[in-house]
Amino acid sequence: MCGIVGYIGGRDATPIIYNGLKRLEYRGYDSAGIAVLQNEQIEVRREAGKLSALGNLLQKSPIEGSLGIGHTRWATHGAPSARNAHPHVGRTGRVVVVQNGIVENFLELRDELSAEGVEFKSDTDTETIVHLVEHYLASGLNLVEAARKTFQHIQGANVVVLMSADEPDKIVTARIGNAGGVVIGFGEEEMFVASDVPAILEHTRRVVFLESRQMAVVTRNGASVETLEGSRVQPEVHVVAWDPVAAEKGAYRHFMQKEIHEQVRALTDTLAGRVDFERGKIRLPDLNLTPELAKRIDKIYITACGTAAYAGMVGKTLIEKIARVPAEVVIGSEFRYSDPIIDERTAVLAISQSGETADTLAAMEEGRRKGAVVWSIVNAIGSQAMRIADGSISMQTGPEIGVASTKAFTAPLVDQYMLAILLADLRGVLDEKTRHALVSDLRLIPDLAGRTLEREADVEKLAYALKDIKGCLYLGRGINMPIAYEGALKLKEISYIHAEGYPAGEMKHGPIALIDEEMPVLCLAPKDPWHEKMISQIQQAKARGGMVAAVATDGDELVASMADHVLWVPEAPWMLSPIITVLPLQLLAYHIAAIRGLDVDQPRNLAKSVTVE
Repeated sequence: MCGIVGYIGGRDATPIIYNGLKRLEYRGYDSAGIAVLQNEQIEVRREAGKLSALGNLLQKSPIEGSLGIGHTRWATHGAPSARNAHPHVGRTGRVVVVQNGIVENFLELRDELSAEGVEFKSDTDTETIVHLVEHYLASGLNLVEAARKTFQHIQGANVVVLMSADEPDKIVTARIGNAGGVVIGFGEEEMFVASDVPAILEHTRRVVFLESRQMAVVTRNGASVETLEGSRVQPEVHVVAWDPVAAEKGAYRHFMQKEIHEQVRALTDTLAGRVDFERGKIRLPDLNLTPELAKRIDKIYITACGTAAYAGMVGKTLIEKIARVPAEVVIGSEFRYSDPIIDERTAVLAISQSGETADTLAAMEEGRRKGAVVWSIVNAIGSQAMRIADGSISMQTGPEIGVASTKAFTAPLVDQYMLAILLADLRGVLDEKTRHALVSDLRLIPDLAGRTLEREADVEKLAYALKDIKGCLYLGRGINMPIAYEGALKLKEISYIHAEGYPAGEMKHGPIALIDEEMPVLCLAPKDPWHEKMISQIQQAKARGGMVAAVATDGDELVASMADHVLWVPEAPWMLSPIITVLPLQLLAYHIAAIRGLDVDQPRNLAKSVTVE
């Protein structure tokens, strides 16, 4: 969940690290700190709260040097405080460490180190790492070997970055398991280390990603990569195409608002190079899907967490309807423990914005262990979920800074629609006329999204009407049922208003007891195969005195006559309608949160990339 930035070179490390951490604020954190080698001494500045608090501290007590590491921490061991913030320095004051993840055997290590006379100055698991490194340094090992011994000794999924005042020509880092990423950036006589690409895009686009159980020694002139066991590795250097300007809010009040509106471009980019409208064909070359494999697959598990899981629920309908392959959605954190029935005729499709979600990665590993073909739909190029998959689809949305995912929700809906068409085509279950029609519908989507987003003012009016509500019930059926879940999640995430998404047909099996004049009901009622059923749900809600707001297709006079408020959307092909119906719900959650004066981009207790269980 946390952010890491390191620098070694000829410039002052402090502003580079601080600005890099600012680009990682979207990950969520509750304290921050920087360590810089100044006059042969490690100087540390740490503060609880937002980066601005650290910035104020650095103004009062500046540090300057050409070697440093920084960190934004999300508390797992010990309360959010300056005392527990990273970086952590050992008792000699010569070694400093930052870490993402959890040291699972830290209690055991803490007892062992305490027995040797080590006095701990924090409540964190991370502090055991720096004391272990010092323990091995005291035995005569150099920094690299002491670090390697430490990496082999700690248990759990971790990313560690460390440096020493006694060996100021290097930064040592390692990725142990799936606790998040390690990105090494190559500059001119300077190098960068980060937990995510946006932190260093301002300085370089040439990067290397560490794999699990790899460590790197980074100097100002390059990096050498080895396994934790000492075998040399020749990593691939990637050239990242993202523009740092894309991470700026521009004219928008918040990143989330900007990213909601970026969906028109993101959807266009998602289609680019993959859809042949003339031939009515889909190309997904990175998925590595052959006719033989397509015909072999007789079941697909879709696994994901949070917003991505709701996208997967839409995908289940698409895959079963178009490709006629049974699909099941399993939440990533439950996948391993459900003992899923998997063999070589099974595909596991993982969906993840970051590509570093620990539970989703574990589900992918479980699928591989049982013999499945493993695919991923990922936004972060070069992330773990992309690298370990047999094939992948890139969301093509660019960086998503707001914690509440928006464009990384709609893009995988398109990706799964394209996957369903390709799978059906290769399996021979789709006639040419139907395939052409399905592919042709894709050309409508960016324009439909744009026309929907032009109606933001109408959504804002409804937001003012709902800004003081205590709860909300979201109802949907069929392919729009997951959009009810997603709409409720967005309201919970950023407005802190209790909301429930429910299958509309289940309303009378319990939730109807909640409906009164104080419980608004938001009904997804576009013109799709479930439209008449949703009309019935609106009538039932109104009969109980509920205030109904509906998402409905332009010109639907029946909905207009019954609902108290209507958010209109243009008519869309029903299988692609979730891409359109979710947009006003994203805007509604955004505007309610903004009106209430909340931190839209960084809601409390949440992080963009959940890299621990």
